[in-house]
Amino acid sequence: MLKGLGGLGALGDMGKMMKAAQEMQQKMADLQEKLETITVEGESGAGLVKATATAKGVLTGLSIDPSIFSAEDKEVVEDLILAAIKDVQSRAQERTKYEMGNLAESMGLPRDMNLPGL
Repeated sequence: MLKGLGGLGALGDMGKMMKAAQEMQQKMADLQEKLETITVEGESGAGLVKATATAKGVLTGLSIDPSIFSAEDKEVVEDLILAAIKDVQSRAQERTKYEMGNLAESMGLPRDMNLPGL
């Protein structure tokens, strides 16, 4: 009776695909957690302003060298702070892309494949 429907082969293939999808979903969830613990650092002004964030782009710290504080340099300081934040956000995106590439490769997919979920 099942032979007319391709036998158990089609059901077995479907089972393998479902298992692979579940494994991928778990790996994506694990990567989401990992990205929350990975920290990256960005900077501006040759290190005078440094920003720290998670690989997901959540800003967690800001360090400003006191030598840049003076009333007349207010705009410069603000620009350096913004530049450091933009730098750390860019590095967070790069790190996420790198980690996604690692995940794709571990599943036998092309490194630059755009995986859903992040």
